[in-house]
Amino acid sequence: MTNIAIKVENLSKLYRIGEIGTGSIGQDVDRWFKTKILGKEDPFLKIGEMNDRASKGATDIVYSLRDINFEINQGDAVGIIGRNGAGKSTLLKILSRVTTPTTGRINIKGRVASLLEVGTGFHPELTGRENIYLNGAILGMRKSEIDRKLDEIIDFSGVERYIDTPVKRYSSGMYVRLAFAVAAHLESEILIVDEVLAVGDAEFQKKCLGKMDDVSRGQGRTVLFVSHNMSAVQNLCDKGLLVSNGKLEYINSIDVAINKFIKSNFSVKRSFDEYVKYYCDKLKITDIGIYQNNKKTDLVNVDENSKLKISFEVKQDDLFCTPSIVLKDNLGNAILSTFHGNSSNILVDDAFESKLNKGNYVTELIFPPCFFNNKMYSIDFYFSKQLLDNYLEIKDFIIFDVVDNNERFLEYSGEWIGTIRPKFEWKTEVIS
Repeated sequence: MTNIAIKVENLSKLYRIGEIGTGSIGQDVDRWFKTKILGKEDPFLKIGEMNDRASKGATDIVYSLRDINFEINQGDAVGIIGRNGAGKSTLLKILSRVTTPTTGRINIKGRVASLLEVGTGFHPELTGRENIYLNGAILGMRKSEIDRKLDEIIDFSGVERYIDTPVKRYSSGMYVRLAFAVAAHLESEILIVDEVLAVGDAEFQKKCLGKMDDVSRGQGRTVLFVSHNMSAVQNLCDKGLLVSNGKLEYINSIDVAINKFIKSNFSVKRSFDEYVKYYCDKLKITDIGIYQNNKKTDLVNVDENSKLKISFEVKQDDLFCTPSIVLKDNLGNAILSTFHGNSSNILVDDAFESKLNKGNYVTELIFPPCFFNNKMYSIDFYFSKQLLDNYLEIKDFIIFDVVDNNERFLEYSGEWIGTIRPKFEWKTEVIS
């Protein structure tokens, strides 16, 4: 017996910008005759362009999704990630049968409960209680099934006082609370959640993520989750689906999908002049990078020293400035920050002076072996004249991966739990 909950084959979705439908009745009849009767290729599909929202196209017909193929097993928790406009929400609407695909097939095993937009599926004139029964009926549930879940849904939503009030009087947060409670508790085999949880407060978001984790791991139901919160996606999901400009770029490990997504955001690197063009009257970065074995690299061996090296030019005398960095993990979370003290190993006569004269300088920051974990990291770099007052800043210019060569005897290799993996000194003594 197959374990596949969702199977998508050659899925595409076309939209005509600025218009509803594909054109006139005559055009639709012409498309039908050529494709269904004559068996020719749909002429409508030939002129469709990829959905790059940042560029002006030659036609007003665009592919929101194009040639998507994937399978999702029952019980999988899948994070769907990508930039704004990549096609994530369109994919969820098709899977939820809110809209139909232009081409392709979708096979779904089981009932689908979806939470796509604030208020989707709710009738504004009905009360919260009535909308619970309405949503359950749409999912094909009997009244007795809904009765059994009703108290649990109301309690989870936290809107018991207003449950008999028409939902048109609810705030957006109350809408989402009740809508998620309905979708998560009604007995559907597949739960689809778009990024509407961002409307809720932090306490409710945590509650929702815990419920989705229970739905997936505890109850064996399938969860599809779209969010720009990479930490939430990584904690909840075991599989990642990366969408870019309407195409499926990757589907498998959630960690790999997140790394690919973050790297794609920095795929076009700017020159140093673009970063510092407003600060060239005082100082200018001439080179910056991570080094191992005296070679610049973006692939760091965890067992060796690594060095951040910054070369810069000071353009006026008596310039008070302090270099500092913020080290961030693959999700963009700050791990630590550090700044250049008065007695560090900067290569300026073996001492760092807060005031620098005209000239060229190089400063280095050394990371010890086994400090980084097997992850991707980025570094923000600053030159400050005083706390939180910067001459210049370079964000996310330095991006590097860390690898483990697995050459240490009797020691675990690979990714450890946590963001970094420093070696501390442990000491054990016999006291009796």
